[in-house]
Amino acid sequence: MNPHLSVGVTNSREPAPQGHHRNAGFMDLHPPGPPRRNTLATLALAIAAAITSVIPMPAAAAAKLKLGTIVPVGTSYHKALMGMADTWRKESAGAADLNIFAGGKLGGEAEMVGLMKVNSLQAAMLSSVGLSEIEPAVAGLQNIPMGFHNLAEADYVGEKLRPMLEDRLNRKGFVVLCWSDAGWVRIFSNKPVTHPDDLRKLKLFTWSGSPANVEVYRAAGFNAVPLETADIVPSLQTKLIDAVPVPPFFALATQVDARAPYMLEINWAPLVGAVVVSKETWEKFPENVRAALLKSATETGKEIKAAGRKEMDDSVAAMTRRGLKVTAVPPALEAEWRQAAETVYPKIRGSMVPADVFDRALQLIAEYRASHPAQP
Repeated sequence: MNPHLSVGVTNSREPAPQGHHRNAGFMDLHPPGPPRRNTLATLALAIAAAITSVIPMPAAAAAKLKLGTIVPVGTSYHKALMGMADTWRKESAGAADLNIFAGGKLGGEAEMVGLMKVNSLQAAMLSSVGLSEIEPAVAGLQNIPMGFHNLAEADYVGEKLRPMLEDRLNRKGFVVLCWSDAGWVRIFSNKPVTHPDDLRKLKLFTWSGSPANVEVYRAAGFNAVPLETADIVPSLQTKLIDAVPVPPFFALATQVDARAPYMLEINWAPLVGAVVVSKETWEKFPENVRAALLKSATETGKEIKAAGRKEMDDSVAAMTRRGLKVTAVPPALEAEWRQAAETVYPKIRGSMVPADVFDRALQLIAEYRASHPAQP
């Protein structure tokens, strides 16, 4: 038990002198010693009990938790996390003092996972990229490009896979507080991109924390440049990269569109994430406190998801007003991109996404489509 979350009292009794006997009652029935000493001791205990009943013991110290995330400061995602932190303080009577470090202040997602493993950071909101550093199976929610036709399919697959994913994460020392997503990842570039071959001519951002991801892109003929997320904007500025797949809210918040003013309106993949906390930290809270904190986190996840999907279109509209040029993707063009993506599925399976999870995700997509034939 965390010493800051509970107050313990240790009692000790000296053994009775040889030849003396104690029974299980409140008072020794055969006290051979002077009775005055026992009377004084009893009086002292009574006075101490009276004092402690009037003067409250100091409250347990708050458990200070740090939560890291790369979401930009001031976005709805950041504000939702700040709101959750306030609720946690109230629901726990100050026992859970959660502090949010947004904008990558504590490093990239891989770095934050490393910090959590040594308890320098207790929680984080991570995309599936960061979560895959803990448990590779999470990649099945996101790293199947063009695998989902719509977000309803992504929701269905997520609901079916999450119990298994949460169990695997738990076994590795992390508790999932909530899941969420930010809608679709779209492709932003400094030159117009319509066809896959257009993108192959450009230097494309890929996350440096996943060598398998870099290998898959390069095998598909793309000029993949591995970088951290924090390096996206400066690398666009210096022309180290020409294109980046990111959700529109991120592009708007970080002004990606000022350096990559073209967007291909393709549903490349959903950006899925979760808020996780180290199991060691989580289990220090009493069960009733954990229940209240989990309820708050679940509501925060729903709030982030709703805001993310709404802001996906709102962000594109805002960037269009300041000069973003959007390339629409009609069905024939979408089929061309899907064919290009599916050619690398054999390389994704077993490297970026564990084979059993990859197969299960595609099976669930087919299952959903069979029961919802009218959806595009």
